[in-house]
Amino acid sequence: MASTVLSVNGLSWSTTRNSDNLPPLCDPSLSFVEEYNAYYLNRSVTDENKVIYLTFDAGYENGNIERILNTLRDHNAPAAFFILDNLVIRNTDLVKRMIDEGHLVCNHTAKHPDMSTKDSAAFEAELKKMEDIYKQYIGTEISRYYRPPEGKFSRDNLATAQRLGYKTVFWSFAYADWDNSNQPTEEYAIKKIADNTHNGMIILLHPTSSTNASILDRVLTAWESEGYRFGKLDELK
Repeated sequence: MASTVLSVNGLSWSTTRNSDNLPPLCDPSLSFVEEYNAYYLNRSVTDENKVIYLTFDAGYENGNIERILNTLRDHNAPAAFFILDNLVIRNTDLVKRMIDEGHLVCNHTAKHPDMSTKDSAAFEAELKKMEDIYKQYIGTEISRYYRPPEGKFSRDNLATAQRLGYKTVFWSFAYADWDNSNQPTEEYAIKKIADNTHNGMIILLHPTSSTNASILDRVLTAWESEGYRFGKLDELK
């Protein structure tokens, strides 16, 4: 079952994977997140409505985000990008492209701090800083979805995010794809994702990963052949 990892400062999100491509189980001690407009999968899906939610945590561009966007465009697959201020400042046109091609651009904070250490005022200030920078460079409001950096959070974080009109979005599947100097092989990554695919899945990927950029077309094609569609986080209720 999913585990709540206690640290000095708060909680760290994780899930324990299920077998037979079933959604992960949630530890009862984590169930309180649902009280605060927080999600890690879509529980309302049915066998007739097979859906996967593509989400990416993006702090910077290294050539692979553009490759990811090309593949998403080719599959007409919407995604949600949780970004930091660095990306919108240095790669404004890339973020505008995300919007133009129908993706959600969401708040991952400005500087990727451990948000579980923040009281309500400091938490709000960090999200607001990202909102302001986004509006300065893009000219519109950032989508009201928030993902805690490294999955670190507190109950107060969730309550504050909800008060600010955000839905907090965790994930039901992620894998070790973030270390650019130690990328998994394509074969390993494809099998890992396939073995853990489940209906209603919110998958977390890092678009700076060269492996992800190389395998995404094959992964999306496989999902499509299995009858999955790609949904938007706006569907989460």
